[in-house]
Amino acid sequence: MARAQAKTNWFAIGISIAVVVVLVALGGVVVWLNNEASSPGTAPKSAIIDTESGAITFGSGDRSIDTYVDFICPACNSFEQTFGADLQKAAADDKITLNVHPIAILDHLSQGTDYSSRSAAAMYCVAESAPDKAMDYFNALFANQPAENSPGLTDEQLTEIATQVGADKAASCIADGTYKKFGAAQAKAHEITGTPTVDIDGKRLTGTMQETYTAVDAFIKEVG
Repeated sequence: MARAQAKTNWFAIGISIAVVVVLVALGGVVVWLNNEASSPGTAPKSAIIDTESGAITFGSGDRSIDTYVDFICPACNSFEQTFGADLQKAAADDKITLNVHPIAILDHLSQGTDYSSRSAAAMYCVAESAPDKAMDYFNALFANQPAENSPGLTDEQLTEIATQVGADKAASCIADGTYKKFGAAQAKAHEITGTPTVDIDGKRLTGTMQETYTAVDAFIKEVG
């Protein structure tokens, strides 16, 4: 007897193709979501913002120092209280280039308000819209630093401080959270796991905090 010819199961094939299409689509969605989560979002633009490094730059000296700070970090505040005035003066005199990096790694210490991200974003808003007031705002954020494990300052308070230093044009940018992703993205891009982190002339200081203080103190004395 002749063997019966096998029939093609077009229904099963159609189902298989549909499953593959759905899986590919889901994979694309997952990739897109992952990219969105790690994306720096909108990048700020200003004459004092280095588009490659994300630093807010002050001064134009040959020697450089980069500081990576989180505005809710008490150790960063202590660092600024110790060295901020000297570094800022050296930058103002063009003896150094001071590169300030507002980053966000301590959002988990602000009771769900993402204060690290919001304050870093506000700093970029001021640097973009009122670059001549950026250093004043930087200092004011530390002068008004909230405690860790508190909600931090509200966006309205961040805006009020901007207005107080003469950077009222930053208000809408702060309210919109325009650069909220940028601080966290910069932390990742520069492999920052703790703050303050300091680079001198492009070389990262990796010792203890006491060793970092000693190195920065020596740097300040060298640039005179």
